[in-house]
Amino acid sequence: MMNMDFTFILHAALALLMVYMAWRDTQTYRIANWIVGVTILGALAYWWSIGLPLWPDAAIRVGMAALVFALFTGMFLLGVMGGGDVKLAAALALWFPWAGTVKFFIIMSLAGGLVSLSVMINHKFRQKSGKAEVPYGVAIAVAALWLLTQRFLNHFAG
Repeated sequence: MMNMDFTFILHAALALLMVYMAWRDTQTYRIANWIVGVTILGALAYWWSIGLPLWPDAAIRVGMAALVFALFTGMFLLGVMGGGDVKLAAALALWFPWAGTVKFFIIMSLAGGLVSLSVMINHKFRQKSGKAEVPYGVAIAVAALWLLTQRFLNHFAG
């Protein structure tokens, strides 16, 4: 079923959710489980709205989400990423085709480097003690928003 109005509403809702999540992450350094759950349910509604075939398209997205979860769990175990970041990145992989998930990963990594650098500079500038906490949800939101807006900003994309 192709329902462009519903699809647009789902994209807008995800964008607003990502803005809210990024703001909350800067305040609390936590990503709530309900945000991950809404992201997953939104992806399922999105699949329905675009008429995504379960095989192989939806299966590939689930596989990519599992791969993202596995890779980021390793980063969590190394102490460089929070559990909410891991779950949210995997949930967002459900929204994008495999090539989009690769772009998401690259953009998130670049944005994460910039966020981390700015947090470290601010931490040093304010002469705070201890380890600086990085709200990595901001980088996740930037990557998701980048991909969500591409269909509106790049008229040559398919």
